[in-house]
Amino acid sequence: MNNAIDYGVARLSLIPVRSEPSERSEQVTQLLFGEHYEVLETDADGNWLRIRISIDQYEGWISAIQHHAVSREYFDYSNHAEFKITTELTTSILYNKRTQFILMGSIIPISSSELFRMEEQFAFNGEAKNLGQKRDYEFLRSTALQYLNAPYHWGGKSPFGIDCSGFVQMVFRICGYRLDRDSTQQVRQGRPVNGIKDCQPGDLAFFSRGSKQVNHVGIVLGSDKIIHASGKVRVDDLTPDGIRNVDTGRITHEFVQARRVLL
Repeated sequence: MNNAIDYGVARLSLIPVRSEPSERSEQVTQLLFGEHYEVLETDADGNWLRIRISIDQYEGWISAIQHHAVSREYFDYSNHAEFKITTELTTSILYNKRTQFILMGSIIPISSSELFRMEEQFAFNGEAKNLGQKRDYEFLRSTALQYLNAPYHWGGKSPFGIDCSGFVQMVFRICGYRLDRDSTQQVRQGRPVNGIKDCQPGDLAFFSRGSKQVNHVGIVLGSDKIIHASGKVRVDDLTPDGIRNVDTGRITHEFVQARRVLL
């Protein structure tokens, strides 16, 4: 395997990131347009690259033919630049004189700083905000509801397929907060909340199914409601016992703990 250090950025709308270097391997996450990463190694045939995504340090394998190489200079700049993040379900960008559709949560490399000149050409006039600009609960709620009815998809991060922790991560990212990728990581972020009774809108609530090990997460809404990805992104009842499906009346996930991330 080649262990030379390289860097890249997603220049496709969506790139699957897999647990092993194979098309048959499970998808563990995705790259959206504009997300940059470090290449850790290549497989023996040079067909797959193991990467570490900069924004959340998540690792996995991508197909080498979907890799877009960038310089170390651009990679370092991207880690500190105040780029934009898209806030519409879908929009388009003119990239090197060609129209390309991109998804909500994509990173647009347009900055107020003119210190770095890119060889690539971009034109974008859709809805976006500064990546690091923190927004309040009402903006978070509006963002979360845009994903409503998005189908559940393991490892997904887009409005066309998303898992529970990917949903939480993307909603908070659009609102200016960086969360880790998996619910088992997210449960260590923010500040502890003393049970459901003390939950506020915007808090994260964590759940299990059949054990006390966290394997599900959602965002607390007002009026004893929670929005989460289970089958699809949906709004269900939040009870002291856990999530109650509004269609069946059954408890589907047992409450474990809650955390507060919003300032």
